[in-house]
Amino acid sequence: MAYKNLEDKLNQVGNPVDMLRNSRIGAYVYPVVAPEFTNWRDEQGAWRHSAVLFDQSHHMAELKVEGRDAEKLLSHLAINSLKGFTPGKAKHFVPVTPAGHVIGDVIMFRESDSEFNLVGRAPTVSWVQFNAATGGYDVKLTEDPRSPSRPQGKPVVRRHYRFQVQGPNAPAILEKLNGGPVPDIRFFNMDWINVAGKRVRALRHGMAGVPGLELYGPYEDYDLIREAILAAGEEHGIVPVGSRAYATNTLESGWIPSPLPAIYTGDELKPYREWLPGNGYEATGAIGGSFVSGNIEDYYLTPWDLGYGIYVKFDHDFIGRAALEAMAGRQHRRKVTFEWNPEDVVAAFATMFEDGPNVKFMDLPLSNYASSSYDRIMQGGKMVGLSMFAGYSYNERRMLSLGTVDADVREGDVLTLVWGEPDGGSGKTTVERSRQMEIRVKVSPVPYSRDARESYVDSWRTRHAS
Repeated sequence: MAYKNLEDKLNQVGNPVDMLRNSRIGAYVYPVVAPEFTNWRDEQGAWRHSAVLFDQSHHMAELKVEGRDAEKLLSHLAINSLKGFTPGKAKHFVPVTPAGHVIGDVIMFRESDSEFNLVGRAPTVSWVQFNAATGGYDVKLTEDPRSPSRPQGKPVVRRHYRFQVQGPNAPAILEKLNGGPVPDIRFFNMDWINVAGKRVRALRHGMAGVPGLELYGPYEDYDLIREAILAAGEEHGIVPVGSRAYATNTLESGWIPSPLPAIYTGDELKPYREWLPGNGYEATGAIGGSFVSGNIEDYYLTPWDLGYGIYVKFDHDFIGRAALEAMAGRQHRRKVTFEWNPEDVVAAFATMFEDGPNVKFMDLPLSNYASSSYDRIMQGGKMVGLSMFAGYSYNERRMLSLGTVDADVREGDVLTLVWGEPDGGSGKTTVERSRQMEIRVKVSPVPYSRDARESYVDSWRTRHAS
């Protein structure tokens, strides 16, 4: 059935929770890049022990924002301050609704005084587009949507290739590529290096929480740059990472990728819902897990829930400022890693070999089965948090998940994660008929990886705000 827009769909289907819990969108796909080049275990191990090539060219949307009012628009949408954000820098950009709940996040690159590039998932890109279209800003937008999940043999072309060279051997590989010492680039700053005769933009960043650079440039140079990186890295043990392992790097480094955009309620957001398509991300995405509420607002998250409290700055006017000012002095949930009890995980897998309903299958290495995951975290019969992104780390030999817990929960506490959906499951195509199981989890640091905690620069991954 065709819907005019998201608001039209919500009016016809009723409760957005039911719509999203029973979405038939299927599994989230990291497009185009091969699932594995060697095997996902060795690929995970390489970012810890040698070096990896992450291919980020296809799974993120890009939005170029340029013009006289580009900074004005973006500052009005960001909880972050843009003070000191000069060309040649990047920033984690987080917008919220008028009620102070997170819409999404992207990485924002400042290419010049009047040109910015936003790279990330669709919800934030759509929010920027809507406000640019309706706010009277003098800006020009150029969108490059993520590559299709299933291109069906059709050619895929992007504006940019985007590669990360990460791992303990990355500095040696990058120096060889550059033909000499690489500029000393500070975290989330940019410079230029030389690769295969091309001048290539380089950002100091790292998805896996280990040393390296993100390189990007015109997509027509994709093959040339990729081959040059692999050739330079051969003697240093570089491993190209497939889409199966790529998605798990955040389990060790601590970023929660896909919170539900908090846009399904509120009169102030009705014009936005009428602007959003009836078949877009917000209309077709899925929520899953053991936490089920009839009120969609119970799935909304604040910046503090996701570890973004450090970003909130009241030195500028932005959408949601008044709501966040009212929240700022309260106690907040905080982001943590949950380390799953191995015996409980093995017992869950064992049900796949027994008669009767199995426990919801834990796919490896990534165990999410919805766009946004919400599993209940319990302590003595009380829900004290949510597990939101789960999978297996071969480096740590543990099932891990990222989530958020009440302020009085302590590191080292052993809590209970309720895995699987109630009543045998939902209408999602990713959910077989299954039963729930309680998994013991230990509240652990974020980032979980000791390498990330000890070698990562002082950043949102390692700093926390009360």
